[in-house]
Amino acid sequence: MAPAPERDPRLTRLRLPLFLTRAGMLAERVLRCFWPVLSIVMGVLAALMLGLHDLAPIEAVWGLGVAAVLAVLGFGLRGALRFRWPGRGAALARLDETLPGRPIRALLDDQAIGAGDAASAAVWRAHQARMAARAAAARPVRPDLRLAARDPYALRYVALLALAIGLIFGSVWRVGSVAEMAPGGAALAGGPTWEGWVEPPRYTGLPTLYLNDIPEGAMRVPEGSRITLRFYGEVGALTLAETVSGRVGELPSAADPQQEFGVAQGGALRIDGPGGRAWDVSVIADAAPGISVSAPPETGAAGEMTLPFAARDDYGVTGGEAVIALDIGALDRRYGLAVAPEPREAITVPLPLPIAGDRADFDEKLIEDFSKHPWANLPVTFTLSATDAAGQVGQAAPFAASLPARHFFDPLAAAIAEQRRDLLWSRENAPRVAQVLRAVSHRPDEVFRSETAYLRLRVTLRRLENFTAHGLSTAQRDEIAEALWGLAMLLEEGDLGDALERLRRAQERLSEAMKNGASDQEIAELMQELREATDDYLSQLSRQAQQEGQQGEQGQPQDGDSMQMTQNDLQRMMDRIQELMEQGRMAEAQQALEELQQLMENMRVTQGQQGEGGQSEGQRAMEGLADTLRDQQGLSDQAFRDLQEQFNPGAGAGQSRQNEGRNGGQGRGQSHEGQGEGQQQGQGGDGDDTRQGQNGQQRGDESGAGSLADRQQALREELNRQQGGLPGAGTPEGDAARDALGRAGRAMDGAEEALRGDDLAEAIDRQAEAIEALREGMRALGEAMAQEQQGNQQQGQGMAEGDMRANDRDPLGRQAGANGALGTDEGMLQGEDVYRRARELLDEIRRRSGEGERPDVELDYLRRLLDRF
Repeated sequence: MAPAPERDPRLTRLRLPLFLTRAGMLAERVLRCFWPVLSIVMGVLAALMLGLHDLAPIEAVWGLGVAAVLAVLGFGLRGALRFRWPGRGAALARLDETLPGRPIRALLDDQAIGAGDAASAAVWRAHQARMAARAAAARPVRPDLRLAARDPYALRYVALLALAIGLIFGSVWRVGSVAEMAPGGAALAGGPTWEGWVEPPRYTGLPTLYLNDIPEGAMRVPEGSRITLRFYGEVGALTLAETVSGRVGELPSAADPQQEFGVAQGGALRIDGPGGRAWDVSVIADAAPGISVSAPPETGAAGEMTLPFAARDDYGVTGGEAVIALDIGALDRRYGLAVAPEPREAITVPLPLPIAGDRADFDEKLIEDFSKHPWANLPVTFTLSATDAAGQVGQAAPFAASLPARHFFDPLAAAIAEQRRDLLWSRENAPRVAQVLRAVSHRPDEVFRSETAYLRLRVTLRRLENFTAHGLSTAQRDEIAEALWGLAMLLEEGDLGDALERLRRAQERLSEAMKNGASDQEIAELMQELREATDDYLSQLSRQAQQEGQQGEQGQPQDGDSMQMTQNDLQRMMDRIQELMEQGRMAEAQQALEELQQLMENMRVTQGQQGEGGQSEGQRAMEGLADTLRDQQGLSDQAFRDLQEQFNPGAGAGQSRQNEGRNGGQGRGQSHEGQGEGQQQGQGGDGDDTRQGQNGQQRGDESGAGSLADRQQALREELNRQQGGLPGAGTPEGDAARDALGRAGRAMDGAEEALRGDDLAEAIDRQAEAIEALREGMRALGEAMAQEQQGNQQQGQGMAEGDMRANDRDPLGRQAGANGALGTDEGMLQGEDVYRRARELLDEIRRRSGEGERPDVELDYLRRLLDRF
């Protein structure tokens, strides 16, 4: 007789897998039979831990409790009837099903045929051995705990989630408090008890206080806090006494089970009865917000006002506004301002607030343009106010100043703007305004530079006189005022399509601004306007000279008094003017501006009559692209240094002999910021080699200011400007150059986006693409210039090298040697500042030797030069 499966020695190795399989079957059957009971229990525990029974009426709590008990009993009885304890045989069968060939069943079988035959017995033993080896590899069977068919609405998971929320946000100790709802339960639990909370206003960001955890004594709470108390047990056993709410009139009973009130003042809070407690409550007052003007308002060249201000509050400012009122007492009541002004409301504008960050203490700037307002440039008072979340308003002391607005430097434009102001001041000024405008236009040839402006003035004047004769309405006044504003802007700006007129106007506006003591921001923007006008004028002169073919015709050398200047020389002169103005040396700046005006006038005469002087448009474009390429390479080097420093902070301690510094300049032993006692050798001490970009900032100083993304954006804008003036339009080479620069621009946009996302690796890849595209664009532009030079029948037209050959000079500007000699009798370093020039040449050699993409032959030659000098 075969042994029972429980005692069969052949199954000894299967004890652990068999035990685990059986346990899994038990869990499977328990869960299938009793999952409703478990779900109900978890839901009830979650409700008790969250204290939901304290919020519901006692009748509802009792009703739900009874329903839950009955449901547990019913589902429990049904599960007990369906439950079957898993036996060992069932576990063996399940485990055997997972094995190939059912080895466990084979082990439990006996040989029925041929038991006396030795050969048959040997085969049977071999078969048993193979089955034993297979059975030894058995693994516990995973239980099937899926209940989707029995619980299609996943109620068990809802109950489990509720239990998890109760464990995290509730308290296990609250479960026992349900016993107090039974008759006499509170007394059995040890008598009456209470709970309380202090909830500060939400805008304070402070946490809720649990009164049961606060010992007796002093207690400080924010103003406007809410106190909630709950009394449990026999009604009247606990009572409340307080003087912090300031409530008067009909009050609720001191023994009410639930008390709720706000804290309006300091006072006493006391709970009388068993386990009572008392506190002396002091209120943390909510201070009113404060605001002040940080600096006098400034005016931009376009007329926008910038008013810095500072605001603060203990919990944060939520809003604010600026009220601008006319200071009638400080007004000079003459001319058109002598009459009584028409009623006009004060200007009210909202104050800007930080989009992100702390609003408890911040500095911001109010930027608005009031150039068209009747009070423009008149004395006003600024009254700033700030509001906090509690509704309190803090107001700054009135600040008196002139309302910043656009300044008209053209005398005629200023006169038109003044008459417009007088008309808006009061309609009584309409006859006087018409009279002044008629007097201004009496001799148009002596006053107006543009026939269009004169005709617009006459039309506006005729309409004003017609409206005045029939009674000037408010809408008609505003229409005339808008027309006068457009006329003043036309007279001030002039015809922007005429480069010479724009240049003269920019010089006049800058000169007038220096005389009138304009702000630094206005002067900076006017200087930028002068730079742009100068570039446009030089481009126009170059195109005119090429079209007329005067450069090829005038091949004779210049006289000894003539002077050659490049666009960089002009930029340095304008840099010097701006530097003098920033230092307050207006007299010297005015003199330098007059010298620049004379120089530009002489250059105009020379270009117009002799065709000598400045560079061609293609040369300037090539030089600008070369500068952009160098700046992009320096920016890429800095991004690479920053990427290195992220992984190796010690890598930025210094620079090697032939590398570039962190800010894109060369240096030996310099820090990555280029600061310290020794400046980078790649920067000139006097700043003469600084290149000026169209953004009005020195490129040589860009490496030390601004973030990488801002510098990349400025470089992209400079490339856009250069693309607009690129020569060779319509030719295959010119189109190829534009396509390449377009790719470079898109790569720069990608680099900027990556830099703003702090992805330095991606930014370096995009910058490499931009550098390669810039090189392709420069190669295509060079081919376009070469094609243009071959097609030009006159030697040297539009090329600086042709000018040098016509003047018999070498590329350094020196006279060539006699009798066709290759050398020269002149020194290589001309002028007074020979040491600066030598330093520049040495820095350029160092820079080129650090560019790994150059040919090996050139790099070897440059290194030999460095070793020698």
